[in-house]
Amino acid sequence: MILNNIITYIIDFIHAHKIWVIPIIFFLAFSESLSFFSLFLPATVILLGFGALIGKSGISFWLIWVTATTGAFFGDWLSYWIGFHYKDRVNTLWPLSRNPLLLEYGHTFFARWGILGVFIGRFFGPLRAIIPLVAGICAMPQSYFQFANITSAIIWAFSILAPGALGAQWFAY
Repeated sequence: MILNNIITYIIDFIHAHKIWVIPIIFFLAFSESLSFFSLFLPATVILLGFGALIGKSGISFWLIWVTATTGAFFGDWLSYWIGFHYKDRVNTLWPLSRNPLLLEYGHTFFARWGILGVFIGRFFGPLRAIIPLVAGICAMPQSYFQFANITSAIIWAFSILAPGALGAQWFAY
């Protein structure tokens, strides 16, 4: 009963304040893909929930999908840039300074998989936060990185939002 009230409240909020959905989705996808932030913000779970709410709110799924894709793309791009610019100095920054194994695992994964690792890394929690950073540290050519970045962002955003958004619409009938 309480859960239904919360869902109803959120759906009503989205209906009344649809203008806020786009910036919120962008922020969540950006934060989920940005090194450091994604380690603390459970944006994937929130985005999954938003998918269901979007389906019930009548907001265009495609607009939300493009927004999430764009946020994820820019989050990874900024992480790549930080790694490229600061190189090995990033391991002195918090929270990586307290979790040096995370960066080491990222290096190992990236060394083994390269461009495919950038693509695959988007779909796995802690790797999502580290692989773009490592790709920048290792000076992966930007064209390769951006190809893996945009293709994985497109698929990731769809896979996060579609089950809830499209499933909610399907179940409504």
